[in-house]
Amino acid sequence: MTAGKIPRAWQRMLSGRRLDLLDPSPLDVELSDIAHGLARVARWNGQTVGDHAFSVAQHSLLVEDIFRRTNAPTPDEMMAALLHDAPEYVIGDMISPFKSVVGGGYKAVEKRLEAAIHLRFGLPPHPARELKDRIKRADTVAAYFEATVLAGFSMSEAQKFFGQPRGITPEMLRIEPMPATEAQRLFCERFAAIETQRAALVKESL
Repeated sequence: MTAGKIPRAWQRMLSGRRLDLLDPSPLDVELSDIAHGLARVARWNGQTVGDHAFSVAQHSLLVEDIFRRTNAPTPDEMMAALLHDAPEYVIGDMISPFKSVVGGGYKAVEKRLEAAIHLRFGLPPHPARELKDRIKRADTVAAYFEATVLAGFSMSEAQKFFGQPRGITPEMLRIEPMPATEAQRLFCERFAAIETQRAALVKESL
């Protein structure tokens, strides 16, 4: 790099937006970019069975589905669950063992992106601890099923890392990997459905 030259810290999105990774603005966050990116980021570093990667978009849908089945969530809480990994549309999905090696820098960027995304869609910058814990429990259940159905983990190994899910079976869920375009479409459709519920609640309160 040329001495004195400031490194580029933004990414050009297909929507035309230019997202600054160090100081992301909610005004530069678009659902189309999030859905497109998440549908093309592979979970488990791509080490899953099937003709297609199991994308973060699919994982997000799975977590939100489990979250709804195991809670009585408000539309805002469902939206937070759907968007729980949304920063990965920019920074990718780093597996947990590698996150621990990278340390705080990754987390700092992730937190700034989370705040920008949440503010863009009318949510608090970060979920309250109680909500975050409930979403994390749904995320852990999703990880167990992904690990055993797709990523080659034995049940005993998955139980060691993720615990044993109760009240939910893989037959209740959609875990089969799908083409990126389908995952992208389903993510957008679920987002729209939750937004409709959010709007209805606002209308009722007026």
